[in-house]
This record gives sequence, structure tokens and C-alpha cells, in this order.
Amino acid sequence: MTPSRKKKKTHRIGTENESSLHRTLKFRYADPGKTEEDRAGFVCDAVGPDGEAVEIQTGNFSALKNKIPALAARGRIRLVYPVIVTKTIELYDIGGNLISRRKSPRKGSMWDIFGELIYAPSLMNLRRLTVEIAFVDATERRRDDGQGSWRRKGVSIEDRSLDLFRESLILRKKADWRRFLPVKGEFTARDLAEKTHIRPALARKTLYVLEKAGIVEKIRKAGRSWLFRTAAVNGKNVPAQAGNPAPADSPGKEAG
Repeated sequence: MTPSRKKKKTHRIGTENESSLHRTLKFRYADPGKTEEDRAGFVCDAVGPDGEAVEIQTGNFSALKNKIPALAARGRIRLVYPVIVTKTIELYDIGGNLISRRKSPRKGSMWDIFGELIYAPSLMNLRRLTVEIAFVDATERRRDDGQGSWRRKGVSIEDRSLDLFRESLILRKKADWRRFLPVKGEFTARDLAEKTHIRPALARKTLYVLEKAGIVEKIRKAGRSWLFRTAAVNGKNVPAQAGNPAPADSPGKEAG
């Protein structure tokens, strides 16, 4: 008897805990009928009309360290990162009765992606990867069941659903990421924070990621701070894109 071949293991993440937001975006980007497709030993969220693999990731980029490079080795891959610009929070009691409905004071921005990329900065060096920041409005459904985080006083997050797809920012080439550098010459993380109205901690994360991707480089210490400049391309320092990027409380412009 000829021994049967072992089936190659496929890394699959179940859809039981999939949010409505994730599911809606998955079908938005997919060619009809092409969701949860096996590819390169992994399951990608969708396959677009042109055959491009699509992965929707709302957070935890560290989980993509192996998956995205494997998919990129097989062909083009689009990583879609949704940023919630306006969030409506609905709170329900145990019986499902609506207690309150309010707008969150926090506005998501394109800079949020660096809080995730810091856990997987090497992804930016993949030639076949396109990153798309999708700016959306969403409703977050919460339940006062005593099972949630202590930060929310035991309130659980049950689901997030899409209210509005505003626009997206496409980042294909390293040059596209220079829109996050509206500073000239030598600069510190504090200079970037002041110019773009983001927190200094986020500016430091941004520069860490951009340095790992070869988009900026450290020059020297100035007191307790590092000085950076835009990295050289073909022996020349490429200036940052003219004009300021969208401030931290606004969605970015579509680039393409």
C-alpha cells in the first residue's frame, strides 16, 4: 500500500470572533466568492479581482511577522489597516437594552499605524506589499456585564461595525512613506511631534519604524536626543514631500 501524503498544515484563524467591521471590509476588497482563501500555508482574508491577496488587520501586527512575508513570496499582498476616525459607542445592559449612545472624543489618524508597525517594522521592506490605511466611521457595541477590562469598569466590547468608509491612503513605495516627514534637514523626534501635532512618544515610534525601513537615518546625538535626516537614495538625500501631512485628528488624503 502506498502511504498517503501528509496534508500541509494551513495556519487558519477562525471567524467565530470576527468583528462586523472586519467582515464588511473583507467583502469590500474581495472578488465575489474569494474570501478566506488558502495561500502559502496561510489563510488570507480575501483575494481581489486582480488576484492580489488582501489581509485586513485591525491591530496586533506582531501576528503578521510570518504570514505577510509568506504571502508576499507568492505574489502581491495588500495589508489594509482600518483607522476609526469617528467612533460611536453604544452601551447595553445584560438584557440587551440600550443604556447610552455617545461619540468617542478620540479621533483616529494615519499616524496610528506606527503604533502597530513598531512590532513588525520589517514588513515595510517587502517589495510586493502595499499598505492601505482605510479611514472609517464605526459603531462600537459594548455590554455592561462585568466581564470586560478594568479600564472600562468591567464593560465588554462585543462588536464593531462599519458606518462609513471615508477614503484611504495607499503606501506602495518607500517614497510614499516620506509624506510622514514634513521636516527638512536634521531633526529630532520632538521636532517631528511639534510639526505634525502628534505626541512625542508616537513621533519616536514613527522614527523607529522609518529607520528600520531605511527611510530615515540617525546622524548623531544632540544632547539627550538623536538627530535624524531623510535617508539617501542612490547617493542623494531625498527631500520630504512638500506640504504637511494631515494633522493627527484628520484622515489622510488618498495617494496612489
